[in-house]
Amino acid sequence: METTNPKTTTNDTLLTVGKRKTSIAKVWLTPKGEGQFMINGKTMEGYFQNHPWQKASAVKPLVVAKMDKADVQARVVGGGVTGQADAIRLGIARAIAKIDPKLRKLMRDQGLLTRDSRIVERKKPGQPKARKRFQFSKR
Repeated sequence: METTNPKTTTNDTLLTVGKRKTSIAKVWLTPKGEGQFMINGKTMEGYFQNHPWQKASAVKPLVVAKMDKADVQARVVGGGVTGQADAIRLGIARAIAKIDPKLRKLMRDQGLLTRDSRIVERKKPGQPKARKRFQFSKR
């Protein structure tokens, strides 16, 4: 399915990857499509049923680029709803930046191309959690 370095597939479909927390999303974007948005084989409304703000977050790059007829297919694994939505958003933004480099600055200014590197801090030995300490008694 994949070809050479600029990861394009058949009929001008671009493949990009977005990450957030422990979520990884592979996003296939077709600029001249029908406006379909599929995540793991489900529609976006079916995937983010009870989370309308996550739908808005994932679609934001398409709104900024005014690409309402673009087809998006995403394969996302790991993490929760917020991490998955943000991983999809980053993947879509990267694909749009490859398609139209003029939109890159606009999306960069809105923070859509910035990878959020915050992840959960690991638990340390001799402590109950990452930052929490056991109770200390001087005497």
